[in-house]
Amino acid sequence: MVVFGPQICGDLTAGATREWLVPDGTGGYAMGTVSGLRTRRYHGLLVAAEPGEPGRRHLALAALDPVLTLPSGAAVELAVHEWSGGVISPAGHTLLERFDLVDGLPRRRWRIGPVVLERELAMVHGRAHLGVVHRLVSAPGPVTLTLKALVTWRDVHGERTAAGPEPAVEAHERGAVVERAFRLEGPGFGQVRQWYRGAHARLERDRGLTPDEDLFFAGGFTARLEPGESLEVEAWAGTHEQARGAARIVESARRRNRALTHDASDDVDRALVLAADAFVVAGAAGAPDVVAGYPWFGTWSRDTMTSYEGLFLSTRRYDEGRELLRAYAATLDDGMLANTADTGRTEHNTVDATLWFLHAVDRHVCGTGDDDLAAELLPALDEVVAAHLRGTRYGIRADADGLITQGAPGVALTWMDARVDGVPITPRAGKPVEVNALWINGLAAIAALNERLGRDAGDVRALHERARHSFERRFPLGRRLHSATAVQDATPLFDVVDGPAGDDPALRPNQLLAWSLPRGPMRGRPLPDGVSALLTPLGPRSLGPDDPAYVGTHSGGPSQRDAAYHQGTVWPWMIGPYADARSARSAQEHEALLQGIEAHLWEWGVGSVSETADGDPPHRATGCPFQAWSVAEALRVRRNVG
Repeated sequence: MVVFGPQICGDLTAGATREWLVPDGTGGYAMGTVSGLRTRRYHGLLVAAEPGEPGRRHLALAALDPVLTLPSGAAVELAVHEWSGGVISPAGHTLLERFDLVDGLPRRRWRIGPVVLERELAMVHGRAHLGVVHRLVSAPGPVTLTLKALVTWRDVHGERTAAGPEPAVEAHERGAVVERAFRLEGPGFGQVRQWYRGAHARLERDRGLTPDEDLFFAGGFTARLEPGESLEVEAWAGTHEQARGAARIVESARRRNRALTHDASDDVDRALVLAADAFVVAGAAGAPDVVAGYPWFGTWSRDTMTSYEGLFLSTRRYDEGRELLRAYAATLDDGMLANTADTGRTEHNTVDATLWFLHAVDRHVCGTGDDDLAAELLPALDEVVAAHLRGTRYGIRADADGLITQGAPGVALTWMDARVDGVPITPRAGKPVEVNALWINGLAAIAALNERLGRDAGDVRALHERARHSFERRFPLGRRLHSATAVQDATPLFDVVDGPAGDDPALRPNQLLAWSLPRGPMRGRPLPDGVSALLTPLGPRSLGPDDPAYVGTHSGGPSQRDAAYHQGTVWPWMIGPYADARSARSAQEHEALLQGIEAHLWEWGVGSVSETADGDPPHRATGCPFQAWSVAEALRVRRNVG
């Protein structure tokens, strides 16, 4: 359980920068801040994903604003909003006594003298269906509670204003249907139909995006409560499903979360398991998929495969993982895994996602003994190798030295893929170090899988040996090594070799994969001490701080943020490769690497790990507050150590 008291809840600097998330298992969610202030366009109590499309979401119910009428007759507003111009009204956060995250579910508690009101909420797993319970804990007499439903229906990335038509609201005795898209249900509904203009989201302003929109006050739910009684409201996408009872929804979600964490070793482990669960969703055709990050990312094959061990193997979700791997294998085309991200169309535009897929299959089979899956997928894996040997999209091919080269004008194919005005910031054309570490790791994995099934792997073993020897000769920084024994020296690696401008010596964390991957080319050899200059409490920086191109803060508008994305910004997911690369050190040091991330669990996305952070101290969290591969790698490393 996580608890924040009135000093955090009542301070918009502290309480509004800590966010909570309740996912629904389809890509939708409820999300807000500890203080209750909506600071993002993405915040709301019902954000619904389209069926089978986890990244295509709409904001439906933005808020349920509580108003208490006390025994004295005084009305007290408990919500908090910021309006264009900076006005905070109402200021119900100042009445918050505490905010708890219990079994992954938020509980907010307001106190007005002797009157105490609590709110709990949860989502139905596998449905865009919200239950909210307001319980009167104590009062000197009966009170009247009204919940004002502020609604909209818009793409989660956009805004809607009163300049357009009002949302269509069809009221009925127990609530309303809005835009024929979602339903509200609860007691004592009274229709209002009024625009609230100029709702301000301060984090969108800080991100250089439109911060203001208008919300529609559709109506309110009202009940007279005695101490111990509750007012329950539900909201769900579609109009055919029936109400389930908000209290039952909360209790069912609590039971599910407790079952997920029944074997957790401590509070940190429990938090990471629940955080990991948020990203596993039902994708196309019902197969499991992975949301890369909340609140704005959809499904990305690179993130999915990088996260695979932590999300599925560390949590023993073997059956779901198996089906995910089978579904992704079906997207292979010309040796490349589809990247069905947030564009609404299938694309094959990464050099590394397919290689991470090889690694995920290898780890799954080795960890579960699933030889049937190995036999089913090996023909596809063999075709991946064949396609890379003959060459595939964007110049991706195995060169004469056995190493993978890649690159085409205007594209960035590695995980460092940020672009500004269509121009890649870190194009990394040529032979990137982590791509070739993954390639060597993948070749060894395919050979081992073939041998496991009693098949000849001589050709793949020969490819692997050629690529490994070329790696050892080409990548060590400052000199070319001519024997495997010389590689025993702890020598940093080039980030890219054979690029348009030659070999790139930039100090980046990509080289960590050469040491961290279980079948990587530098596995078991000492990590160069100089790489430690990248390390921060939240993981490695994406560029050494002494580099002239280093950018220490990840902030500003979209172009400014993208320009800094891989030029010094910290990426917490890279703590996994760093920890594995230093696996020869003591277990105590290994565990100590996660201390900063464990503390970070309660700083921003409560109970989760952020996408990125500033390279400069104090390493302010940035990007998505809830990021799949950040959580997955922390969980994987922690459970491997434990």
